[in-house]
Amino acid sequence: MLAAVLKNFGGPEALTVEVVDPPEPGVGEVLVRVRASSANPVDALIREGAANPDLALPTVIGSDVAGVVEQVGEGVTAFAVGDEVYYTSELTDGWGAYAQYHVAAAAIVAPKPASLSFTEAAAIPLAGGTAWEAIVRRLAVRPGQTVLVHGGSGGVGSFAVQFAKAAGAAVLATAGADRGHMLEELGATPIDYESEDFVEVARDHTGGHGVDAVLDTVGADNVGRSLAATRDGGRVATVLAPEGRLDDLFRRNQSLHGIFLIRERARLTEMTPLFERGLVRPRIAQVTGLDKVADLHRRLDDGHNEGKLVLEIP
Repeated sequence: MLAAVLKNFGGPEALTVEVVDPPEPGVGEVLVRVRASSANPVDALIREGAANPDLALPTVIGSDVAGVVEQVGEGVTAFAVGDEVYYTSELTDGWGAYAQYHVAAAAIVAPKPASLSFTEAAAIPLAGGTAWEAIVRRLAVRPGQTVLVHGGSGGVGSFAVQFAKAAGAAVLATAGADRGHMLEELGATPIDYESEDFVEVARDHTGGHGVDAVLDTVGADNVGRSLAATRDGGRVATVLAPEGRLDDLFRRNQSLHGIFLIRERARLTEMTPLFERGLVRPRIAQVTGLDKVADLHRRLDDGHNEGKLVLEIP
């Protein structure tokens, strides 16, 4: 099979497409014919050796998969050959998603939303799952609440905005001035992080009370500063290590949630109805073939993409 192989940690040029032996499913696993994958920031960190420096090389990286079940291992009853599926894998055995075939534990695989193409579905699992964990499970956003999303035009942020809107909340979202139109299309009130103070905007927007919940996908001192933008008893979630002063957490009875995506089928099946009904759509910035994986990672390294970067697998 064809796969994007990482032989040495480094820049995008470290990824080369080669012919390798396909994996075989074991007990409780499925072999999936990958139709599409996507590039996530964590993929770049793994490629550089920053996220998992002990990873044995050579290896195939990549997390998101949308494809068709090719073979089922012993004990698998939830899926059959020909089923269309999607999921986020864990890179633990040297077999990532940037390949024509991928093996995964059936327990983390879910049926693909029927209304979406493989290309669209591949953009969802990691970023969408992270946003769902934050907005729905941890922050428990409800109708009538106000939510602030930092980095609303990014992969996780764009899903978070849509999930919060679907839950009936009003959404404020930070991004660069050139991403304001995108945020408005998603239903959020844009905040230009370069020229506006999000604390002031959040307080003005809520009559001085502060927002009910915040999701930070950017880092730096956003969490510390966001406490001032959050009401008494409000909730803050972050996908990065929090920085800044956190005194308000106990002074104002606020709560802070750390978000790390655990792979599971349940989260994907929980999200699926929103995609089926068209309430949430993945934002895709670029689609390219496996032979252009290095170019896609160069764009990933540049950052500030207006949506997800997707690989279609031949």
